[in-house]
Order: sequence, then structure tokens, then C-alpha cells
Amino acid sequence: MESEVLTGIRETVASLAKSPADYADMYMQSGVSHSILFEEGRMDTLSSSQSDGLGVRVIRGEDTAYAHTMGTTASSARRAIGEVMELSGAGRATPDAGCDEPLLEIETFIPALDAGFFHDLDRALRAECRYLRQATFHYRTSAKSVMIIRGDGSVVRDSREYTSFSVQVVLDRDGELRTGYETRSMLSPVEGFWSGLPGDEACSAEDVAMRALRRGILMLDAVPCPAGTMTVLLAGTAGGTMIHEACGHGLEADIIQKDFSVYRDRVGEVVASPLVTMVDDATMRGRYGSYRYDDEGTPAQRTVLIEDGVLKGYMSDILSARIGGIPRTGNGRRESYMHAPLPRMSNTFITPGTSDCDEMLGRVDNGILVKKMGGGEVNPTSGDFVFYVSEGYLVKNGVAGPAVKGATLTGNGPESLMNIAAVGRELVLDPGTCGKSGQGVPVTDGQPTLLINNLTVGGSDTGDAV
Repeated sequence: MESEVLTGIRETVASLAKSPADYADMYMQSGVSHSILFEEGRMDTLSSSQSDGLGVRVIRGEDTAYAHTMGTTASSARRAIGEVMELSGAGRATPDAGCDEPLLEIETFIPALDAGFFHDLDRALRAECRYLRQATFHYRTSAKSVMIIRGDGSVVRDSREYTSFSVQVVLDRDGELRTGYETRSMLSPVEGFWSGLPGDEACSAEDVAMRALRRGILMLDAVPCPAGTMTVLLAGTAGGTMIHEACGHGLEADIIQKDFSVYRDRVGEVVASPLVTMVDDATMRGRYGSYRYDDEGTPAQRTVLIEDGVLKGYMSDILSARIGGIPRTGNGRRESYMHAPLPRMSNTFITPGTSDCDEMLGRVDNGILVKKMGGGEVNPTSGDFVFYVSEGYLVKNGVAGPAVKGATLTGNGPESLMNIAAVGRELVLDPGTCGKSGQGVPVTDGQPTLLINNLTVGGSDTGDAV
């Protein structure tokens, strides 16, 4: 049964949402996290933290006033309400005295992580490769309860548990340094973290570590990558970096409305190959970017962004939907109570096609096969990008050859989507953290294997350009 104090807070938020304001809401979170960092053969950092707080937002036209405070008591809520009223010009409220009743508390207990396997894992990697100089393992788990009081006074609650494990290795052979990296991240408690998801096999910490080590070993014997305009076979395992960075951000409604996107005013137009359908789907079970409700209380949904090459719409939050007169898609997300929500991706991917990977490889006369992408840079206004290749192979006459080092992919997101000549059958999803406006949120990106014509490959061997 709801307390009288919470009822009073709900009524206050609902009154804020009326004229002269256009909308108001309150976001609360109560969270806890544990983290272990192991490197140099020992436990480096063990930490636990709790993060409880709330934020109140008032929207008037295209302007947002936002105030946040630590704690989830009624006193905290009244204090933030008073601050946001003053910021928004709606007057000044006096916080109620002595209202220390908690409105939200963490619902899930998460035990401290068991890191007993780290020493065994470190020894196993060193036994596998004598060139290993350093292995770093990072194990993290977190849980938070969320409550959103929406503009109509209704309440939405959600609970989220995240677990991630990452490995980075540094190899040193006669002064030549190479690195390898691998990560596994899920919307899952620790107990179910190593189990498989639909379309994803179960794995162990050793599996993750060995993948990172294998990638580093490959790079020790890699040959300089030639430079030139090539056909690129972008494997599903490459991750959805290009989809996320070069295309996804340009389909977020606030970027569209600021005129920072090449996709502005192009709904209904052909923006990609007819083989391409691109989706953002926050409803996928266990995926790192999933949730039941976004951080504004809008139910999660599957949003088709591009269908058979035609642009269908954008990802929106409440503010951008109001400004643009477009549907809410449940993409209002924030890093924590200290941030106002923004339109953000969740799980974004190109859907599977019908082509066989071996047949696609056979169509590459001169090019590269990319199995893993690194970081890079993108200009969302133009769609131009530069991405680093952390695992790639030369391809000659349909046959994959030696691994290459120093490779980059340079191109334009919309042009690359138009130049997709084949789409594979398998979908691979890759977790990560997306940064935007100083906020980081968990996401998943993915794609099947893509055959892309006319990408510029940069390399360290410019004398043997393809």
C-alpha cells in the first residue's frame, strides 16, 4: 500500500507538469556495485559503492530545468522540487521539515564477487604464451532499483542487475608490444552471467581470457596492412562499432533536431542498400542495453529505424518527441540520477540476411576480412568515420591470408550502408558503454557479416597498395 508521503510527492510532481510548464517528472534510483581489478599478478583494487539519489525535471517549450540531490527520502524529493521550481521560474517551494521516510530502497542483494579464480587464470595465460607481459582482469557487478514519477502522477518501477568481465593482455616479444582485449557484459546477476542467451553460447572466464590472448598472439606475426580502396568483409564478430557510431547516433532525435545529422528530414527516403534493415530493441532478454522501462518510464520497445533500405524513423525521448511531433520510442536514458535523460540507443543492430559467409569471402578479390574492430572517430553531422581494426586479415582471390597490423577503415556511414553488397545469416551482438554528452550507458551493438564495397583502408604498408 502506498504511503501518504509518496502520494503527496506524486501529486506535487503532477502539479508541476501543468501550466506554465509542459511536463515534469521525478527519477529515483537506489543502487549498489562491486568491482575487482586484478593486474601485475595481484589484486589491485577491490571496491564497493552505493548510489542513492533523485532528480526532478521541468520542461517548458524546448527548455529543461533539472535539479538532483543525494538520497531518496521525502526530504530529498521536496528539496529537489524546490530547486527545480526556482530554476524553471515556477516560484519557490519550502521543503517540508522532518520528512525522512525513504521512498525507494534497493530491492536486490548482490554478494561480493568471488575472485578466487584470478590467480589460476593469470597462471594459465602465462603458461600458454611466454611473451605475456601483463594480464588485467576487471570483474564488475551492479544492481539498482528505479522509480519514475511521470507527469501524470503515475509511478513506474524497474530493477536492473548488470555483470561484466573484461580481459586485456600486453605481449612483449623482443621489444615489440601487442595487445589483446575481450569482454562479456550482460543484464544479468552473477549467478546467471556465464550461462548462454538465445543466440549466444555459454562461456567461462577462461574462454574470455584466451580470446584476448589469441588476438594478441595473432598481432605478433601480423604483416603491415596495405592501403587503398578495397572491398571489406566485416564479420559479425567485428562488433557493431560502425553501425553504432557512424549510423546509430545520427538517428537519435535530439541530434536530428539540432541539425547535426545527415538523416534529418529523410524519413521515407532510401538511405541504405535494400538488403539493410536496422533495428533498436530494448526488449531483448539479458542484453546489456535492455530494460523494461526507459529512464522516463516509457515501456521498452523494438523500433525499426531502417527497413529494406528505407528510413522509417528516429529514436526519441519525451522532450524530442514533443519538439518533433514524433512517437516516443522508449529511448530516454541517463547514466544516473545526476543527469537529465537523452535519446540513446539500447540494443542496435542490422538484422540477418540470407548470404553464406564462405560465399561472401569468395567474392573478395582484393580486400580485408575484419574480425574485430577497435575504437575510432565519427562526425555525426557528415557521417564520416575512421575506425581501427584490432583483428583483420588480407584477402586475395577469395582466400583469407595473414593477419594485418596498423589497419584502419575510413568512409562515410550513409555511403557505406548504400555499398553493402551482401548480408550474412548469423547475428552477433557485442556489449559496450556508449558515451554522449558526458554520460555513459550500457548498450549492445551487432550485425551479421557484411560485404561492403569501396571502403578506404589505411595501413602502414603504403608501398603495396591494393
